[in-house]
Amino acid sequence: MSQADEFLKIDTPENVVFDYEVVGIGTRFIAAIIDTFLLSVLLFVVSLTVLFVGRLWLTDDDAVGWVLALFTLLNFALIWGYYIFFEVMWNGQSPGKRWAGIRVIRRDGTPITLTEAIIRNLVRVVDFLPFGYGVGIVTMFIHPQSARLGDLAAGTLVVREQGDVTISSLAERPISRGYLTPAIEGQVQAWPVERLTAQEIQLAADFLQRRHSLSNQHTLAFTIAQRLLTKMELPESTVTESNAATTLASIVKAYRERG
Repeated sequence: MSQADEFLKIDTPENVVFDYEVVGIGTRFIAAIIDTFLLSVLLFVVSLTVLFVGRLWLTDDDAVGWVLALFTLLNFALIWGYYIFFEVMWNGQSPGKRWAGIRVIRRDGTPITLTEAIIRNLVRVVDFLPFGYGVGIVTMFIHPQSARLGDLAAGTLVVREQGDVTISSLAERPISRGYLTPAIEGQVQAWPVERLTAQEIQLAADFLQRRHSLSNQHTLAFTIAQRLLTKMELPESTVTESNAATTLASIVKAYRERG
């Protein structure tokens, strides 16, 4: 991939395929400009503050040395800590990435951890060589998924933000009445759906939204439904491939109503 974006397909343990739009150089460049500007402002403010405070304390050579040491330490912490801090606290986003609508994830589709954030940003110094992200830009042009050296070292990718899925947002997406039948709805109402986690309900609801684009939708619906039944300590024989999607829709509906 060069400057154009492409889609990356990632299989979940339940064999449900999710698509991520891998962003190209253009979008990442916009995010980098914003982050560079914000980082420059922070460095300017911190430098002025240190120099102002230092002038109040400068009485001998030792004081000058301490002020210079503090100035160097704070600049180092800002330059290297800016991206690491935000990418860990904001789940793979810096202010620039958030504005551009992109996010860093691991290659398996899961959120990055502190380890990946540290690795990809420490390698940034190599990507920056010889100046202006020279090595990084060349690497992104060559790599099919526009990964710079930091991404290759950390096993990460930068993708288009898809938006967080929450129970409240899922509640705004009505389940098609074609999925629901009175018999199964009434049966599911007596099930202990409160034993399920929000993530499991999100998986079921997202599957129902995407099922028509999946070639093996009936098998996947059956697999997900059996997993939820096991979590609720119900017999797996309760569901079949023919009614798995209906059962999932009823479970999501019951969970929302009780939430």
